[in-house]
Amino acid sequence: MVEAKKKVSKKKTAKKKTTVRKKAAVKKKTSTRKKTATTNRKTAATSRHALTDRLKKDLSATKKALNVARVAAREELKLVRVAAKDEVAVLKDQLAEALKREKGLLKLSEQKARKMFAAGERWEKKQLAKIKKAAARARKKK
Repeated sequence: MVEAKKKVSKKKTAKKKTTVRKKAAVKKKTSTRKKTATTNRKTAATSRHALTDRLKKDLSATKKALNVARVAAREELKLVRVAAKDEVAVLKDQLAEALKREKGLLKLSEQKARKMFAAGERWEKKQLAKIKKAAARARKKK
């Protein structure tokens, strides 16, 4: 009987060793797969977060740059408006001066025209007087 027990006990130990080995092998395979999957997920998440952080920083920098550009453009437009108003004022002054000169020239030309007309009338009267004198002399001689 002792021999029979030894054989039975040997068989049981052999079975336990094979089952233990199979479980260990299965656990190792699944555990490594899980570890790689989780590490892949973690690395993907970290890289995604890094990308989103960088994009957020870029976006905020772009927004700041746009705000600065907008403020600068507004200030430039204000300066342009002021310069345009000043230029318009200068042009209005020049126009007023030109209109004054034109009115003065118009008055001078009207005065000259009146003087020329008066001189023409005087000349015409003198010529008529000369003609009348000449006609009167011609009548007296006849």
